[in-house]
Amino acid sequence: MEQLIEFATNNFMLIAAWLVTLLMIMWSEGQKAGKSVSPAVATQLMNKQDAVLIDIRTKKEWDTGHITGSKHVPLADFARRLQEVEKFKTRPVIVVCNMGQTAGAASKQLKAAGFDNVLRLQGGITEWKGQNLPIVKKA
Repeated sequence: MEQLIEFATNNFMLIAAWLVTLLMIMWSEGQKAGKSVSPAVATQLMNKQDAVLIDIRTKKEWDTGHITGSKHVPLADFARRLQEVEKFKTRPVIVVCNMGQTAGAASKQLKAAGFDNVLRLQGGITEWKGQNLPIVKKA
């Protein structure tokens, strides 16, 4: 432990540069995946701009409850089923996962396919349910 502290004090600039690089990589990757929106903003987008929700959770998770009107395209099948969501290219698309962590992968695929307005639901369906917003348990 002493050696680690000594190394850190002797190489402060090196460690600072490493941390800045790490933060820049994390920020860059986050930007590629699209901006995240709160459930309240997602609701506004659905009501005012006809936003489409794409739920990428598994069938089992989907069956426990999903947002009304959302389209179910599991992440495991996302690349293969991308043509199903092509018709929504001109509308805002909000990707929904369980906790807001895996939506980035689907968002990147949508952006690569030419979707311009791709967003992620902050906190995923867990946050949606946590705010007591409505869900349905049947398609």
